[in-house]
Amino acid sequence: MQSENQRADANAMATLFESTWSKVNLVFEGIDTVAVVLLNSVPIGKTDNMFRRYSLSSFFPLKLQMQCSFGWDWGPSFPTQGIWKDVRIEAYNVCHLNYFMFTPIYDNYMKTWNLKIESSFDVVSSKLVSGEAIVAIPELNIQQTNNIELQPGERTVELFVKIDKAIIVETWWPHGHGNQTGYNMSVIFELDGGLRFEKSAKVYFRTVELVEEPIQNSPGLSFYFKINGLPIFLKGSNWIPADSFQDRVTSAMLRLLLQSVVDANMNALRVWGGGVYEQDEFYELCDELGIMIWQDFMFACALYPTDKDFMDSVREEVTHQVRRLKSHPSIITWSGNNENEAALMMGWYDTKPGYLQTYIKDYVTLYVKNIRTIVLEGDQTRPFITSSPTNGAKTIAEGWLSPNPYDLNYGDVHFYDYVTDCWNWRTFPKARFVSEYGYQSWPSFSTLEKVSSEEDWSYRSSFALHRQHLINGNNEMLHQIELHFKLPNSTDQLRRFKDTLYLTQVMQAQCVKTETEFYRRSRSEIVNGKGHTMGALYWQLNDIWQAPSWSSLEYGGKWKMLHYFARHFFAPLLPVGFEDKDMLFIYGASDLHSDQQMMLTVRVHTWSSLELVCSESTNPFVIKAGESVLLYTKPVPELLKGCPGCTRQSCVVSFYLSTDGELLSPINYHFLSSLKNAKGLHKANITATISQQGDTFVFDLKTSAVAPFVWLDVGSIPGRFSDNGFLMTEKTRTVFFYPWKPTSKSELEQSFHVTSLADTY
Repeated sequence: MQSENQRADANAMATLFESTWSKVNLVFEGIDTVAVVLLNSVPIGKTDNMFRRYSLSSFFPLKLQMQCSFGWDWGPSFPTQGIWKDVRIEAYNVCHLNYFMFTPIYDNYMKTWNLKIESSFDVVSSKLVSGEAIVAIPELNIQQTNNIELQPGERTVELFVKIDKAIIVETWWPHGHGNQTGYNMSVIFELDGGLRFEKSAKVYFRTVELVEEPIQNSPGLSFYFKINGLPIFLKGSNWIPADSFQDRVTSAMLRLLLQSVVDANMNALRVWGGGVYEQDEFYELCDELGIMIWQDFMFACALYPTDKDFMDSVREEVTHQVRRLKSHPSIITWSGNNENEAALMMGWYDTKPGYLQTYIKDYVTLYVKNIRTIVLEGDQTRPFITSSPTNGAKTIAEGWLSPNPYDLNYGDVHFYDYVTDCWNWRTFPKARFVSEYGYQSWPSFSTLEKVSSEEDWSYRSSFALHRQHLINGNNEMLHQIELHFKLPNSTDQLRRFKDTLYLTQVMQAQCVKTETEFYRRSRSEIVNGKGHTMGALYWQLNDIWQAPSWSSLEYGGKWKMLHYFARHFFAPLLPVGFEDKDMLFIYGASDLHSDQQMMLTVRVHTWSSLELVCSESTNPFVIKAGESVLLYTKPVPELLKGCPGCTRQSCVVSFYLSTDGELLSPINYHFLSSLKNAKGLHKANITATISQQGDTFVFDLKTSAVAPFVWLDVGSIPGRFSDNGFLMTEKTRTVFFYPWKPTSKSELEQSFHVTSLADTY
């Protein structure tokens, strides 16, 4: 019951507002999720959806929540509730600017750029409101004034700016393909009675196209993105919420995580549909850094209702998010949901056959007739995909759901296999686009130590089982490790635990490396009708807590070994080696915009010595821009025959691309046998001399023996190395450490620890 005083206070406040302003809105940018809003203890509205903006004048029930709040196979069940975004009061007499959006549009016929500016006003005046809209983009010599008139009610003003053909407009490019040039724009609305609204924004110009067309010698259709007319191989990962508690996601955290994306040579992220639409700053940083975004709508791995209230709520959500986000060049495609087409058509939910047509009808109603329609009405500048995975154009032709959404000849696929040997490249699908794939690992001990105690430091502890949310996940990691490495056998429990953590990261890095390199070398070829792979987005980039997962960045941002490996396997120019029937093949994969002349050097090392056994270089050749081509073939027995004392078990192959003695690619390697069978591999004594150069620290390393998977660790000191997890085949090597917070040489020396594979024996 409300007290008389509470009711009087609320009435007094309402009277005050009403006497001063024509309209007052209490605006919530985000409420999580099921809530009753009270003002001075008086109920004024209800909420059921954390993904939309609420206003006092437009409250009605909605039924969505961040799905991973209730747990996932990589995260905890922490259902949150409360105000998670800004709250404000809007009070106005004449009109109010609700939304401000803009869309650069390229005129293919005229070869010119135009800019469409949309501004949504709520006009509460009973009279016509007139005035001027002044658009200025100084760097493009634009100063344009338009007369505008606003009738009472909800009104949208559309302004069109034509950019002079004589003015050179620099386009926005993904990371690694060019600059992220943007132009400062201001738009001023000067209206009757001295009313003035001013908006400023950064405008970026770019085009995006999803290309689905026939491929010679292959059934099906291509599936790739063109940015500014150029085919782009998407290299990246999948983004999940950075924290279970969204109010803890700071600007510094976002910049750290997204900077790590481009530092690893990635150009794309998929914002996964079981999390949240990210905050504005996330997309602004992606614009700035050149990170392409595949944006899921927030529907994942579930069946959803299609009653009128729910459909209305979804309409509000989608309309709001499209308006909010469509001006960002980083977003290159919308996707209706995560895995719901596959879940329905592949029988994930054991739905009764008699109900299937009902579920299919509901699916089409929600994602096609509702979400797709709203998106295409609000944004004609980027493609819309109904689901991921999907068969794209084939899915559309089959009535929006394909019997097999994993068809390798169409669209994108998700692929996971934790049992088959991940070193066997035949395991992986030669698909058009792979938008999810990966393997688990544990985070480092320094990350786990913060949330555990001594009794937890065992791979079989209750803690280890509790933090692992994938059924049999811990055993599957051991299975993959055991295929090629020796399991730790130290009698010291803590040592054995740390060694196991290290080996899970070695396994994950090597598995994802093998798979990603397979996709990159499949870019330009068709084999048995399969190929032309144009995207590799591994699962997953970041962690939501300290636990085993598929991530390459630990909770807090520390780089796992996989992230260092990604920096190599996503390099713009990459040599890729693999075997088929005793034959060594080396491909060259290029993301460059121009043809490049170079040579390939192949070297053979022995595990037992730091002296190079043998080396050969090819004649100079040219790799064409944006292609993957075969560079080298040789039977492994023939290769080893020319290297004295070498067998598969005693030697390892490395290779790189160069021109005029300048290294153009990472130095890659190919193991000729499982390392558990390596002959001559000794424990290496690796030392480091640390010095400081400005804000960077230099680690001069020395080793007594060849050492695979050399892991440099400085505990909880935040920062990253220039390289890590590497194969050390020479006596000395210099590595740089880039701290994220101030530190010192002495602090690094006290925290430094190095591990290589033989240390776990």
